Amino acid sequence: MSEANLEEGSRRVFTVQGEAAGTRLDVFLAKIAELRLSRSQVQQLIRDGRVRVDGRPAKPSLRLAAGAEVEVILPPPAPPDLRPEAMPLNIVYEDEHLVVLDKPAGLVVHPAPGHPGGTLVNALLAHCGSELAGIGGVLRPGIVHRLDKDTSGLMVVAKSEAAHRGLSAAIKARKVERAYLALAFGELKPDVSTVDAPIGRHPVQRKKMAVVERGGRPARTRLRVLERFPGYTYLEATLETGRTHQIRVHLAFIGHPVVGDPVYGRRQGNLGLNRQFLHAARLSFTHPVSGKELSFSSSLPQDLALVLARLRQEKCGDGQKPLDE
Repeated sequence: MSEANLEEGSRRVFTVQGEAAGTRLDVFLAKIAELRLSRSQVQQLIRDGRVRVDGRPAKPSLRLAAGAEVEVILPPPAPPDLRPEAMPLNIVYEDEHLVVLDKPAGLVVHPAPGHPGGTLVNALLAHCGSELAGIGGVLRPGIVHRLDKDTSGLMVVAKSEAAHRGLSAAIKARKVERAYLALAFGELKPDVSTVDAPIGRHPVQRKKMAVVERGGRPARTRLRVLERFPGYTYLEATLETGRTHQIRVHLAFIGHPVVGDPVYGRRQGNLGLNRQFLHAARLSFTHPVSGKELSFSSSLPQDLALVLARLRQEKCGDGQKPLDE
């Protein structure tokens, strides 16, 4: 099955390949991870005349032939009602063009299905006022990169159109350094390595990303071991690209998933964590307007620091000395 990689609210065309021949139209579309539609949602699109097979309207029960082209016209997403919500923010730098903040774990970056409010964007609208609204788009004002809900650490947000354009271009050109601290299962070797593996939607589980052979986007993560423990490795992961869940997917792909990761990790051995051990610890970039070189660092939050301290204590109890002491 091949598909066009287009945005929501647009036309998408899918070609039925051999393994999908004979499948019902509604089942075929419901299985496409990129669409993220339930079977009932697909059937509603068909009833609304938004689905055609080889240029003709079709019923949900139509059995698809190999080579058939299925066209879907997705309706534009309804914009959420973005409202300012005052909440504390740990701001480490701010000027008229941008703000750098240290995001806590548990905070969603922008509104999405299931999270209509209480997000970082809502808090930023309250903090920045009307100057932020509409910067880079109404759905995610100011956002140029994201952190997962349960990943803590440094983020930069644009407060002006000039900053948004400049930061977005710098990230695309790989001129923004983003380094994370992670605790992974197993003893990772060698000390320095790079994972170069394309990432795309999981072919079956829609909410997951995966390393894929076809249809993925290039993804590179540099890994550097900081310390080893029996059964675990503390490391620094630096992004060369910025794909969804990139570090989590790449570490799981090489057999060393992030400790505490509920999606790509393991159920056992999470050391009492209720979120993934992943922290955006370093952020460096050139100011998109002034040209000044900016660099920021963030210490491990208490929950992660306590896990690391316990592992070090246990290792020293075995007569071993931490590598960074």
